[in-house]
Amino acid sequence: MIPYSVFRMPKTINYGPHAFKKVGEEAASKGKKALIISDKVMESLGYVEEGVEYLKNEQVDCEVYLGVESEPTDIYVEEALNLFKANHCDVVISLGGGSCIDTAKAVAVLATNRGYIGDYMGGRKVADQPPIPHIAIPTTAGTGSEATDVTIITNTSNEVKMMIKQPAFLPETAIVDPILSLTSPKHVTAATGIDALSHAIEAYISNQAHPMTDLIALSSMELIVNNIEESYEDGDDVKAREAMALGALQGGIAFSNSSVCLVHGMSRPIGALFHVPHGFSNAMLLPAVLEFSKESCTERLADLGRIFSEEAKEYSDEEAADLAVTSVKELCLKLEIPNLSTWGIDKQAFESVISKMAGDALESGSPANNPRVPTQLEIESLYRDCYNYDFSLERKVR
Repeated sequence: MIPYSVFRMPKTINYGPHAFKKVGEEAASKGKKALIISDKVMESLGYVEEGVEYLKNEQVDCEVYLGVESEPTDIYVEEALNLFKANHCDVVISLGGGSCIDTAKAVAVLATNRGYIGDYMGGRKVADQPPIPHIAIPTTAGTGSEATDVTIITNTSNEVKMMIKQPAFLPETAIVDPILSLTSPKHVTAATGIDALSHAIEAYISNQAHPMTDLIALSSMELIVNNIEESYEDGDDVKAREAMALGALQGGIAFSNSSVCLVHGMSRPIGALFHVPHGFSNAMLLPAVLEFSKESCTERLADLGRIFSEEAKEYSDEEAADLAVTSVKELCLKLEIPNLSTWGIDKQAFESVISKMAGDALESGSPANNPRVPTQLEIESLYRDCYNYDFSLERKVR
């Protein structure tokens, strides 16, 4: 018998090339004055100005907050919320990567429910009032945040990345336009692509997975595996970019409904303490965590192996699972994913906070969803393995 499950996604998803043009119509149906939450990169690329024009064409006034830099913090949330209130806005639009979208999620909820964003961590406070309508527009094919009810905000007082999951944080509308990702540099394409693959894999192997998420996670993995290298090598390949945008969207939908696991639990403390962007920290951890988890999810990882190779359809589950892990390693190598040492994290500084990071990872709850649930000491050991992790190990040949 299938266990009881709940499945949520945005009310409306506008998907496809040039879907960005729909932002004016979507905003006009929800309010009269929008706050656009974005960053300086999006401004320099002209996307913010383009969005403002689409809003003006539909008689929607707007204010713009461009304070988001890298990983989202409670300071960004407070600044954007104050701007929203001071200008009597009634719609929130996020334009950018996951940091912009996660900041906007927090603003949309706090505008009607009040309090400090950290109050909502771990369900201590539940948003009982409907949030401000939020239109999420991703510009990287990676986070899937446009389709999730999760926001990740760093508490700047204790350097903890707060993972907050409640239905109120789900954007009302997602606009997924692959054209917006054409400007992503190669290193961003690599990191966000592996981030999206991490979402799909963890959604599929999670202890909370169910038939609805399985279907979408498998589709996401196939789209990403078959297009990530093309997207990386040729950033102007619209077909590959479109497949990656769809794969990222599906990955977000899948993990929002089944939850992420150990990779994300371990990744957040690295981002909080060493300011490594989320996509990179996930990519640095993914192969080692898959090796650690493999024996507890062999059949599931075998399905991934058979996506990587047609020949693996003839392999045993054990062989196909091994292929999945080695293929992920090879992919990280091809995409020039660094390990923690190569990124530049000081070994002594890293070692001094390993115990804190492992504790923070466990406290987030994500490791409990892993097929092999780790102990504090096992997480500490994995962190040490990942510091100088070698992605270049040879594939096992049948």
